[in-house]
Amino acid sequence: MLIVSSGEFRANQKAYLDKVDDGQEVLIQRGKDKSYRIVPVMGTDTVLRAEDFAKEPDEDLEQAVSFDEILEGVYADIHEMFKNKRTGKK
Repeated sequence: MLIVSSGEFRANQKAYLDKVDDGQEVLIQRGKDKSYRIVPVMGTDTVLRAEDFAKEPDEDLEQAVSFDEILEGVYADIHEMFKNKRTGKK
């Protein structure tokens, strides 16, 4: 891993980005307590803005069924199946 100052990185940006492209890890030190790791964005990476992570619920969510509602329906279906089996209905 290469550790460079922010000034050194600015002065030789292309060289350090080429090293990152070649698989070398580059850490930029800014002052005493801040560091930044440079990594390439790959074709499989997804770059999203923070706003894209928290979207407002859409109308499909209003149509969603809760687990309890599904369970009630399953119990009702099972009850109906056993009732029909006893009476001979299909």
